[in-house]
Amino acid sequence: MADINSFEDEQPANSDSLTEARLIEAMELLFFAYRDFVGDPDTILEGHGFGRAHHRVLHFVGRNPGITVQSLLAILQITKQSLARVLRQLVEAGQVEQRTGAQDRRERHLHLTDKGTDLWCQLQAPQRARLERALAAAGPEGEVAWRTIMEAMLDRASRNELHPGADHLQEDTLND
Repeated sequence: MADINSFEDEQPANSDSLTEARLIEAMELLFFAYRDFVGDPDTILEGHGFGRAHHRVLHFVGRNPGITVQSLLAILQITKQSLARVLRQLVEAGQVEQRTGAQDRRERHLHLTDKGTDLWCQLQAPQRARLERALAAAGPEGEVAWRTIMEAMLDRASRNELHPGADHLQEDTLND
């Protein structure tokens, strides 16, 4: 693995090498940032006997109270079997409750319990602090650039999930 701190010391002979080195460094930064971003919540989850799949469910149910199981499956892009296992554990632990749909009784709507909300807040706290520090260090222009890069990396379907109903005409220039 390349030393991510030595990039400035390396001066590739041509611009293609420079571009390649910058892309590799950017990939490594993304890997390391993600590892550190999820590391603190991983430790909290471990204490509850949960993992990252549980974290994702808690996050999206917390952000979307009443979300249907079908909608959650679409967001997470996992199998029904995988979600069923995670949901069963969260329901048994008193973190999530399922309610039958008012219009369609076949639908199951998911809500965090008070206990689930408490855990979700505990998981968010270190991530919020990490993001607040990073965004403060980057400044307003850095935050705009970061958001632009992160959204540009998303597939069209993910951008539509992030911004439902938004017009993504400009994204036609991005490679999906």
